[in-house]
Amino acid sequence: MKTDICIIGAGPAGLMAAIHAAQGGATTVVLEANAQAGRKLLVTGGGRCNFTHAAGPDELVRTFGSRGRFLRHGFHEMPPADVRAFFRKGGVSSKVEGNDCVFPTSDRASHIRDLLVREARNLGVQLAYRQPAQEVIRASDGFVIRTNRRTVPAANVLITTGGATWPQTGSTGDGYRFAAELGHTVHPPRPSLVPLVIREQWVRDLAGISLVDVRVRTRVEGRRIVTAGGLLFTHNGVGGPAVLDLSRHIADCPPARQAALEIAIDLAPGIDRENLDLQLQAQLAAHPRKTVANALPAVLPRRLASALCRVGGCNPKSASGRLTKETRKRLLTLIKGLPLLVIGTRPIAEATVTRGGVSTGEIDPRTMASRLCAGLFFAGEVIDADGPCGGYNLQMCWSTGALAGRLAARSVLD
Repeated sequence: MKTDICIIGAGPAGLMAAIHAAQGGATTVVLEANAQAGRKLLVTGGGRCNFTHAAGPDELVRTFGSRGRFLRHGFHEMPPADVRAFFRKGGVSSKVEGNDCVFPTSDRASHIRDLLVREARNLGVQLAYRQPAQEVIRASDGFVIRTNRRTVPAANVLITTGGATWPQTGSTGDGYRFAAELGHTVHPPRPSLVPLVIREQWVRDLAGISLVDVRVRTRVEGRRIVTAGGLLFTHNGVGGPAVLDLSRHIADCPPARQAALEIAIDLAPGIDRENLDLQLQAQLAAHPRKTVANALPAVLPRRLASALCRVGGCNPKSASGRLTKETRKRLLTLIKGLPLLVIGTRPIAEATVTRGGVSTGEIDPRTMASRLCAGLFFAGEVIDADGPCGGYNLQMCWSTGALAGRLAARSVLD
């Protein structure tokens, strides 16, 4: 039996599209390769799911930079306030945390996913698990979608397969192939929101250390870039929100070993250099027998403080009272602007979001419909649009998914 709409991918964009399509009266089938919906959604935000950002649609447009204009209509049609209202109506309340990030009050991503699945089922959406789409064929009266188990004839198709990041959750980039076979331009996927690889070998000894708040500065193609947030030292570099946001700015021009990118990390952004110096001098004077590493600001973990001492040219175990003015100044410089050389990024499989995908120039921003293939729609990360950390990318999935589902249903039923 022919369905009105076949959605490929039961992630956030696909589930939101299915709900809005069914609300519009369209018979809807969702094909999902995994045994359950929303596997990637379940691990976002460390399992807590930062599912949107407390901002207005115009701020979202600005945040998405060159892709903001394309997303403007979707953001105005379903802004963050409407997303929070949607989940609240379904029984999932939310809270705003630092930097205006929005989480479910329960801190459980599963509550977001389960509400979407429950709502879709209540509306009569058919969720077909373990049935990956293998081929999307254009037919005279719509499309034929072949899976590993069956053939699904459909009037309209929505591709919501996500990007190419975290492939273990099912994001394997299949949607790019379907789009290309149906005539669309697909920009090569690159890692965005991804940890960075650092040249300095001593950084590797700090793996696992995290800081709640840092500020990272650099220049990319002549532009001054400053990002802020948490930082995590990894086995070969740095990660965490501040670094992931920085990685967006180098996704299109990744550093090579021959031309490393210089960055500077302010490890104590809450205090200026002058006051930090006064604080350190007072600490040294009050505890002259303390080791230098222990005398450094309490905001710095012990292992990091010891590493800074070694980089600054002093023994971390030497007495604070013996620290020279010159050495103290060097340590202050490192704390307020730790210089590191970025030589690359981690692989796209480890990125949070994909840069690249289906060209926005070939998609109608008011409907998410293909400009090249009648009856074909796109939503979510499969589109060439990505934002920073903080719930922006999931908001993009909700907005484009709702718009695509509603307009796909309308195009079938009108």
